[in-house]
Amino acid sequence: MKEIKNDEKLNTLNHSCAHLLAHAVKHLYPDAKFWVGPVIEEGFYYDIDLGDITITEDDLAKIEKEMKKISKSNKLIKRMELSKEEALDMFKNDEYKLDLISRMDENDTIISAYKQDDFIDLCRGPHVSSTKEIKYFKLLKVSGAYWKNDAKNKMLQRIYGVCFENENDLNEYLQELEDAKLRDHRKIGKDMELFMSDDLVGKGMPMFLPNGYIIWEELENYIKNKEKKLGYMHVLTPCVGTVDLYKTSGHWDHYKDNMFPAMEVEGESFVLRPMNCPHHMMIYANKLHSYKDLPIRIGEVAHDFRFEASGAVKGIERVRHFCQNDAHLFVTPEQIKDEFKRVVDLIFDVYKDFGIKNYRCVLSLRDKNDKVKYYDDDEMWDKAENELREVLNELGIEYTEEIGEAAFYGPKLDVNVKPAIGNEYTLSTCQLDFCLPMKFDLKYVDSNGEKKTPVVLHRAILGSLDRFMAFILEETKGNLPLWLSPTQINIIPVNNEYHLEYANKIMDLLNENNIRVSLDDRDEKLSYKMRESVISKIPYTLILGDKERDTDTISYRLRGSNETTNININEFIDLIKKEIESKERKDN
Repeated sequence: MKEIKNDEKLNTLNHSCAHLLAHAVKHLYPDAKFWVGPVIEEGFYYDIDLGDITITEDDLAKIEKEMKKISKSNKLIKRMELSKEEALDMFKNDEYKLDLISRMDENDTIISAYKQDDFIDLCRGPHVSSTKEIKYFKLLKVSGAYWKNDAKNKMLQRIYGVCFENENDLNEYLQELEDAKLRDHRKIGKDMELFMSDDLVGKGMPMFLPNGYIIWEELENYIKNKEKKLGYMHVLTPCVGTVDLYKTSGHWDHYKDNMFPAMEVEGESFVLRPMNCPHHMMIYANKLHSYKDLPIRIGEVAHDFRFEASGAVKGIERVRHFCQNDAHLFVTPEQIKDEFKRVVDLIFDVYKDFGIKNYRCVLSLRDKNDKVKYYDDDEMWDKAENELREVLNELGIEYTEEIGEAAFYGPKLDVNVKPAIGNEYTLSTCQLDFCLPMKFDLKYVDSNGEKKTPVVLHRAILGSLDRFMAFILEETKGNLPLWLSPTQINIIPVNNEYHLEYANKIMDLLNENNIRVSLDDRDEKLSYKMRESVISKIPYTLILGDKERDTDTISYRLRGSNETTNININEFIDLIKKEIESKERKDN
């Protein structure tokens, strides 16, 4: 999908269209006040205060009509330059503009505003020269947004839109949006009965239904088996910890706002854990280790809780309860490079299995000037960042560096993916940490009999299983590979009276071979049941009639195909087992 923000012409056009939107809203709702209307990757939005009036999706057509009327009127768009004093006077009745202006420190600052007919707003620009140039636009949706993104402030109404230079580009974009709706994991999850949520349970607290839990369990077994072959030892730790545990780790000081509030029980304060590293530090500290024990690789698919803003919660992609594919590697300084390389190799091995190709590597570093967000130890940070940079260079991995994106205790490699819909996000990560081992006073005995502090690598390959599932659902449109599909085979007898007995025999045989199978014995037409099987995205559909029963064979259709193949049942079972083992996709 086209990134409008990074295209200079489209950026200017969308910026101007945002003002056209505000102009139209002001005509229709004279008391409206406006916060900001920036260009974003997918177009623009404007945050609006309409008092007690609530705009719905149904109102967007009316606003669009007014926008087109203003566009056709060919109003000139003029830039104005104001002193701070003039700006304060011009917008003296608008608390939102006064807030913006008051934060411009210098008294002699030239403040720009743009005027088109009877509408004027603060803006840096640039803009097109006339409203007539803004022709091909569409308002997309309306939602709520807190003023300054602060939940303590008033809720404003945010209208999203997009604008292009010609009708063809606009139509192509709108078609891409329709495709994105079909890919949305929330829709797929509902259609395939994978997960659900209910406000009575809590926002951002998804519940996995039987079909969804099959996928979840397959992902868990997949990554744990990979890790076991690499020497990981899996553990199980509590979903809560004391506040003192997180004060020791430093998370209480640096991460408290993202945690659920503390619970007071019998004189102690407990919190739902937002991450697992403090628990794993305590497991390491359970006994003294020799350098010969290292590296120690502790893994866990762990339940974690983070207090995401309700407006940020999205399906199973962004939630308040999730399960991390987490691990902590306790190593000597000499083992950092080899262990880091093994983590990177594992990441790319997994990506190969899932066909993930659209990703980029980011070396996330601290902001040296931020002494609040990051643990204050310049020597430790310089050492950790240089170690990671050196390893990435030696491995020949292409990466970019981003300041201010590190964890509070150390730098990290983030592998960011560009999903089929939406913005880029981090899927996998590996973080280098000299800090927490010191905070927990972790030790090992070196070859000289001296106690030394280990280094820790924090790593997550699938990230959270929840988000990874959402990613895969959107990449595949729900057409999952055979090994991940909740139902792998659907059996349809042509006629229940004559073929149901044979269908049950085939189902039992498939079940004995640990193949997930369903039998559609409803009293419905064959064509209807075939269509239902396609809608359910089941990889293989078996059609069993006289021929199949009499020759001890099956006939199958592959998902996405209209061709029917007849094959011996044992050959079919071998084919299915090989496809599951290889994890390849054979559908069309």
